[in-house]
Amino acid sequence: MQKQPKTELLRHSLSHVLAAAVFEMFPDARFGIGPAIENGFYYDFDLPRTLIPEDLAILEEKMQSIIKANFKFEKANLPIAEALEDFKKAAQPLKVELIKDIAKEESSRASAKGGSASGGKTVSIYRTGNFVDLCAGPHIDSTGEISPKAFKLTKISGAYWKGDEKNKMLQRIYGVAFATDKELRQYLAMMAEAEKRDHRKLGKDLKLFMISDEVGKGLPLWLPNGAYIRKKLEDYMYELEKQNGYDFVYTPVLAHENLYKKSGHLAHYKDDMYNPIDIEGERYYLKPMNCPHHHIMFRNDSKSYRDLPVRYSDFSLLHRFERSGVLTGLIRARCFSQNDSHIYCSHEQSQSELEKVLSLFKKVYEDFNITGYWFRLSLPDFNDKEKYGDIKNRKLWEESARIARAALKKSGVKFEEVAGEAAFYGPKIDVQIKNVHGKEDSIATVQMDFYMPERFNLEFTNEKGKKERPVIIHKAIMGSFDRFFAFLVEQTAGHFPLWLSPVQVEVIPVSEKFEKFGKEILKKLQEKNIRVAMNKTGESLGKRIRTAQNQKVNYMLIIGEKEMKAKSVAVRDREKGDLGAIKVEKFLEKIQKEIEDKK
Repeated sequence: MQKQPKTELLRHSLSHVLAAAVFEMFPDARFGIGPAIENGFYYDFDLPRTLIPEDLAILEEKMQSIIKANFKFEKANLPIAEALEDFKKAAQPLKVELIKDIAKEESSRASAKGGSASGGKTVSIYRTGNFVDLCAGPHIDSTGEISPKAFKLTKISGAYWKGDEKNKMLQRIYGVAFATDKELRQYLAMMAEAEKRDHRKLGKDLKLFMISDEVGKGLPLWLPNGAYIRKKLEDYMYELEKQNGYDFVYTPVLAHENLYKKSGHLAHYKDDMYNPIDIEGERYYLKPMNCPHHHIMFRNDSKSYRDLPVRYSDFSLLHRFERSGVLTGLIRARCFSQNDSHIYCSHEQSQSELEKVLSLFKKVYEDFNITGYWFRLSLPDFNDKEKYGDIKNRKLWEESARIARAALKKSGVKFEEVAGEAAFYGPKIDVQIKNVHGKEDSIATVQMDFYMPERFNLEFTNEKGKKERPVIIHKAIMGSFDRFFAFLVEQTAGHFPLWLSPVQVEVIPVSEKFEKFGKEILKKLQEKNIRVAMNKTGESLGKRIRTAQNQKVNYMLIIGEKEMKAKSVAVRDREKGDLGAIKVEKFLEKIQKEIEDKK
């Protein structure tokens, strides 16, 4: 057995300490499972009442007592029949079910080998003080090895038994744990900062977007401020891609089921697609991907090598059935738009095209001041028969991976290779970054595809007059606009750069006497296409400045007697504070340059 890291042992052992504390608080509790997870642990319980946040502090106190008592983690192996009887007597039906599952697995393994299950098969249990749990282990030696200040219970949630919606809903308690007190404090500080930056919170505070149950879960409504920024993202990518030889197309939001049978999406992604719609006796699906539509467009007329590469871009809506439990604002939604493109090129052009795509990635991320990212070459794991079992020509996959690897090396970018993350139709290059929670996240992707040209019978006439299959490169530099927007909100904490801000400047007259001069400034800014608002004198000056600051307005222009006489404005920068008095024309020059430079 591979040795587990000490921190993982610590976290799993803490889940048992938590269960022991729950057993002390609720002697009739029924216990599910309690694994170690990234940064901590959880345990699932069937309890006589619903937990409340105040219970966490009580349970933490009980856990401290158990740690102080320095109970050993004592292991024993019991025959399955004996373990079944013991847990039945203890009124632990969930554990009984798990033991029966183990017995079935043993029986299946024995049958596969042509024998019968051994009646001597055992399961392991661990005793911690008065608490006994079914567990494969391993654990630390005793509870006293746990630092009492290096863990914290964080939240309560619901969880279906075995993750199946048909089963009973249990109560799950989460905790975080680290080897040292310092690591815990650093993690909690990072989580507090991440909470402040959460795009769902900022989306509400800054009036960017909303999600209403009356409309439906996972279906965002873009409010004016957010819609403006999203349109700027789309405009930016439209102009950049047009400059780099992309043609823009529109595709419908649904298609006949035969299209998705041909593409393989029904075979591989049916569970992530909405149920079919019956239209005149035929089945249609809401579109989860743009690629099959683009393949049909490419095939619409004959192509020669002189026409290649063909580059289609499409910002149309996609719909995917995400389970309600994983919906996360704009990061995991059921309706979104991708910054989606497909390049159809010859085999000889494919590496060069891929290098151009990587160059575009670098350009976009430089403009948006995104740093600390790296590339992941996602390869297939041919042992995963469910995902990659129908691959007939492994040589094509190997060639695709070779081209992607060569393009990455020539581009001089940092990358790593990971097996099992490829799409079902080919290897891909994912752009990885740490999100505000410190977790690795994919924010964009580019995929090599030798697979779809065969399925859709795509071809062009080469220089020798013979028919040849194109290579397809699937590209989404911003991923989905929705997810990229969420990422941008969290990375900037809502402090958007000037060129993206929905309100770039707010004019704030000191009193009603200066509102006329304020309107003159407002008009001058509007004439230069500056997004400007004016906060009139219904509230105190200090409160209006704080409101503008909280709304992340880039510049506040305060005008009073002195400013009106000098035809100037007292400028307050969102980040730097007071900049002093500046002539109106000078201020205009300043921010126009800042917008143009995309600082």
